[in-house]
Amino acid sequence: MLEIIHSAGWPIWLLLLTSVFGLALIIERLFSLRARQILPPNLLAQVSEMVRQRQDTPEALSLLATSSPLGRVLAEVVAANSEPPHLRQAAIEDVGTDVSHRLSRYLPALGTIAVVAPLLGLFGTVVGMIEIFAAYSPAGGDPAQLAHGISIALYNTGFGILIAIPALIFHRYFRSRVDDFLHQMERQASALNRYLGKERPHEPR
Repeated sequence: MLEIIHSAGWPIWLLLLTSVFGLALIIERLFSLRARQILPPNLLAQVSEMVRQRQDTPEALSLLATSSPLGRVLAEVVAANSEPPHLRQAAIEDVGTDVSHRLSRYLPALGTIAVVAPLLGLFGTVVGMIEIFAAYSPAGGDPAQLAHGISIALYNTGFGILIAIPALIFHRYFRSRVDDFLHQMERQASALNRYLGKERPHEPR
């Protein structure tokens, strides 16, 4: 590995740092975007039962909001149920936007890596070409310097593409996963809102 790094020249260090950063983002998102952590199973039924038994106290809603992203959305639906329709809708949309922002955290950075890595590889290729041209002189070429320039060009191009492909794949995967989570949250929030509309008129507070 050290021999490859030496053959690839100093531009490879930029790609190595980029790859480490990209790998860290992928691992972090894999752990953070787990379905059970974002959408706990049966949470909608539990919240509906909590409302039915009139246990939706501010303390209970605060605890629900900190339990998971879905819990935060459902807690806002319950908390805003007594508000006028336009204020209730605005409050739920605000929470949904914030949850969407948190779920999408680091995804722009991962997308940037997918774009920047090939450019860094191209930069390394240019450095290698400079080494190749520097190997020529009126007195003759330096085969060692020529070979080193070719190594720099090829290794950096290859590493740039090698980093960009998984970064792009995981970026698309996480983006799709977040969109699916948000869709399911919207459906469950709508279901809870409809339930509250039926439940509240029969329960004077």
